[in-house]
Amino acid sequence: MERGTEAQKYVWEGAIPLQIHLHESEVTTLPPPPPVMILAPRIGYLPLLAPQIKPLFSSALPPGADTVWFDYKGLPLKWYIPTGALFDLLCAEPERPWNLTVHFRGYPANILIPCEGEEAVKWSFINSLKEAAYIINGNCKNIMNMSQSDQVELWRSVLNGSLDVFLRVSSKLKLGALEDEYAAKLNPSLKKSKSCVGNIENSGLNKTGRVPVRLYIRIVSEDFDDLENAPEVDSWEKVSYINRPIEIPKGEGKYLSLGDAMKTLMPEYFGNKSLDCEEGVDQEVEEIAYPEDARGKNNAEEEVASTAAGEHPALGCQARNNEVKLVRVHGIEPKLEIPFSWVVNNLLNPDYFLHLCVCVKSSPSG
Repeated sequence: MERGTEAQKYVWEGAIPLQIHLHESEVTTLPPPPPVMILAPRIGYLPLLAPQIKPLFSSALPPGADTVWFDYKGLPLKWYIPTGALFDLLCAEPERPWNLTVHFRGYPANILIPCEGEEAVKWSFINSLKEAAYIINGNCKNIMNMSQSDQVELWRSVLNGSLDVFLRVSSKLKLGALEDEYAAKLNPSLKKSKSCVGNIENSGLNKTGRVPVRLYIRIVSEDFDDLENAPEVDSWEKVSYINRPIEIPKGEGKYLSLGDAMKTLMPEYFGNKSLDCEEGVDQEVEEIAYPEDARGKNNAEEEVASTAAGEHPALGCQARNNEVKLVRVHGIEPKLEIPFSWVVNNLLNPDYFLHLCVCVKSSPSG
């Protein structure tokens, strides 16, 4: 049975301590209920905590139907972003416990797409998996053709944080580890698994070298030296969402570091040259709002293809001086010299996207 690397196990076991308060407008009892302390899996999603939280606040709630959502310092949190990515993005200086407010009324439909419980979260996850499959293989047939039992088992493995079960089921999707000489040196099991299988077509390795990357770029204009002094994110307009796949070069002696990958993914921020609209940098921006039927239906492969291909409006551009202050993934601020293949093989989320949080200090040039 395929087993995860030590780093993968740390990722799957990673959790964020939360202190969750019921919003004061929904408190109908005196004294108000105390906050709830809970560990939230990094690879999970906030709405999945509702069954554990609701019973502790139910006696204080006003009459009405539940529509669970969370905010951090007044900012409604997008439920389809993994909890770990939200924390890394919004807390430049990690806050422990992370103080969140839960709401069961007054859903901000003008900011958040609807979430109808676990089923909605499950289907947004499956849709993201389809996007990743399209990027890696050029199609998402393996996802579309999953048996119902495999689909249920895959989702339950994410809910339960069961890496071994996830690897066993997901190996059928052929979205596995990248195959390159540097990855093999750092993880000898890749060579072993390839030789044991014999037929490379059935090995489950990612043979195309294409990697789905989801960037969350926080742009600040204020200057700061320490992360604890970084300004708060009070609006999602201050965060750019970019889906920009990257392909790892093949061939003996080819090497791509994380720093090289970031320069390819974000040339306008990592390059020495200021970005100008006329340079025509290909920048695909996505609001990460899944199709309206994400709550339960399989979307057509063509919809996934267009999303994965990056058919999104471009960001507004102007010449600016940009300084990257932070690159973070799963709470780690990795050195930019490490092999990008190691990052991909060890730090992917279960949806097979690499979720990178970046903080950029940007100021007008000249």
